[in-house]
Amino acid sequence: MTLSEFKTKLNAVEHLDFQLPDGSLVPAHFHVTEVGEINKRFVDCGGTVRKESKINFQLWEAYDFDHQLKPEKLKKIIELSEKQLALNDLEIEVEYQSGTIGKFGLEFNGQQFQLTSTKTNCLALESCGIPNDKLKINLNGVILNNSANSCSPSGGCC
Repeated sequence: MTLSEFKTKLNAVEHLDFQLPDGSLVPAHFHVTEVGEINKRFVDCGGTVRKESKINFQLWEAYDFDHQLKPEKLKKIIELSEKQLALNDLEIEVEYQSGTIGKFGLEFNGQQFQLTSTKTNCLALESCGIPNDKLKINLNGVILNNSANSCSPSGGCC
């Protein structure tokens, strides 16, 4: 979700709810401690120089159980960030700490913002020798449901 998409969705909610990938919610007393743009320059394992830019929201929770961030307040934080930092309309990455700092994508289900899992990936598969396609296996000759060749918990094979 881009920053402009987030602002549009923000107008449609009365409460800010962020749902983690496991279905649990970020506690209601969270704060957005940072809104910014992160620029990353790097060299992939194939030697290609790359650049990645994202808008970053950092969610943080403390022991301030009496306050809840309202959509209007977050709009003001975003507006100030856009003005002070000249933010571009980029994809949003959300940082949230549970066991360690996690980086999440962001989606909206019509009621809640959903933090989505992110994954690493090799950007130079052709240079690494890792196949792009899934492994193809010929299943001809495979015997299914043959009790002589199958394993059962009491059969001693596993």
